[in-house]
Amino acid sequence: MVDRADLTARFLAEAGWPGATPRPLAADASFRRYFRLVRDGESAVLMDAPPPHEDVAAFHRVQRLLRDLGFSAPRALRVDETAGLMLLEDLGDRTFTRALAEGAPEGALYRLAVDLLIALHRTFAPEPGGGTELLPYDDTRLLDEAALLTDWYLPALGRAPAPAQRKAYLAAWGAVLPIARRVPDTLVLRDYHVDNLMVVDGRDGVAACGLLDFQDAVLGPLSYDLVSLLEDVRRDVPAKLVAEMRERYLAGMPGVDRAAFDASYAVLGAQRNAKIIGIFTRLCRRDGKPEYLRHIPRTWRLLEGDLAHPALDPVRTWFDREVPGDARRAPDAEGPA
Repeated sequence: MVDRADLTARFLAEAGWPGATPRPLAADASFRRYFRLVRDGESAVLMDAPPPHEDVAAFHRVQRLLRDLGFSAPRALRVDETAGLMLLEDLGDRTFTRALAEGAPEGALYRLAVDLLIALHRTFAPEPGGGTELLPYDDTRLLDEAALLTDWYLPALGRAPAPAQRKAYLAAWGAVLPIARRVPDTLVLRDYHVDNLMVVDGRDGVAACGLLDFQDAVLGPLSYDLVSLLEDVRRDVPAKLVAEMRERYLAGMPGVDRAAFDASYAVLGAQRNAKIIGIFTRLCRRDGKPEYLRHIPRTWRLLEGDLAHPALDPVRTWFDREVPGDARRAPDAEGPA
C-alpha cells in the first residue's frame, strides 16, 4: 500500500509545488483535512479527502458547477480524484465567523449571504439529465437523517425507542415532508452557514462571498439553505435579523408563495435540527469528539421553534409524548449506550 505522505508528496510535485511543507488549517467534523502551502508570496490550499470516507469527485463536480454559474468557489489547481487530493485556490482565512468576531457588521454579512442565495436560486436551472449529476434530496434521505435522533441521541440518554416508537417517529415525518416540497427545487449546498462562507477581498457583489464545504450538495427545496444560514446551531442569530433576512430573501424571489415557503422552512428546519442533534451525539460517542455536545441545547431551542408551526403537528405530538421537555438536553459525553 502506498504511504499517504508519499502519495501527497508526489501529487504536490506534479502540481508544481515540490517540497512544499503543508501547514494545517482548521479541521471539521469530517475526515477531510486542509493545509496551506506557501512559496514566494503565493499560497494554495491542499485538501486531503481520503477515500472511501470522502469523495473528491463530488466536491470537484459541484465546484465546477458553482464557478460556471459565476460564484466564488475556490478554483481547482490540480485534482486527483482517485487519491482524494485537490490543490485549490486560497481564499484566505477570513470566514464570516472570523469577520464577525473581529467586529464586522453582522447585518452586512448576512445580507451578502442571502443575496448570494437569491442569485443562486434565480440562476440555477435544474434540468433532468442536464449533466449536473446532483442527487435528489428525497424523502428516503430525509427520513434516514431524521432517524439519527432516535438511533443515536435517545440511546445516549438511556431512552432507546422501541421499534413501534421509532416507526411512529418516521411516520410522523413522512406525513409532513410533502409540505417541504411545495416550493421549487434548486441546488442545495446543505452546509450554508457562516463557518463555510468567506470574505473575499477584491471582488464585488455576491462574488465577494466565497463558498466552502459544498461537496454534499443535492437537488432539493430552495428553503433549505436559508434555514442552514439563519438557524445556525453554532451561534445565536438575533430574531430581528432572522426576520429581516427572510423578508429579504422572499423579496428577491417574488415567484415563491409565502405561505408555502414558511411551512417548508419550518419542516426542513425541524428535520435538520433533529438530524444535527443525532449527528452531534454520534460525533461524541462514535468519533470521540465531545466538543459538539455544547451546541445541542441551542439546537433543541431551534427545533422547538420549528415545531411550533402548525404544519408540524404530527412530529410535535411525537416529541411531546416521547421526548418531554426535561429530556431535551445534551447527553453526557459518557453514559448509557
